[in-house]
Amino acid sequence: MVVVPLVRLDPDLPVPARARAGDGGVDLYARVEVELAPGGGRAVVPTGIALAIPPGYAGFVQPRSGLAARHGVTCLNSPGLIDAGYRGEVAVVLVNTDPSSSHRVHRGDRIAQLVLQQVVVPEFVETAEDDLVPSERGAGGFGHSGR
Repeated sequence: MVVVPLVRLDPDLPVPARARAGDGGVDLYARVEVELAPGGGRAVVPTGIALAIPPGYAGFVQPRSGLAARHGVTCLNSPGLIDAGYRGEVAVVLVNTDPSSSHRVHRGDRIAQLVLQQVVVPEFVETAEDDLVPSERGAGGFGHSGR
């Protein structure tokens, strides 16, 4: 269990919580109502909370699968990263991918989920290209493994 101090900037909205025991993410709620136009309409939707994520952890904002499947609404920068040092209001960038139907987000709707993960802080050591440990993949990039 990781304790995360939370400020409810909007006391009428629920505190983020898991829908079911064992779920990996907690639901985030819309603080305002927005209309997402078809074909790429987007909005930054505040959630009414501020967090103090502990050092060594980060928050990752991810889409809700039902919202994406039923309405074509997803998070534009998924996953959105919340660094441990951020103390402002958590917001979600939503986008409507449906080509013909708009989507209205109502105040209090579950719009995304937040997953907390422990993060490793890398220490980069500059080296020559020949000194990189070889791998089976090598320098094969996008599409390298085939269809």
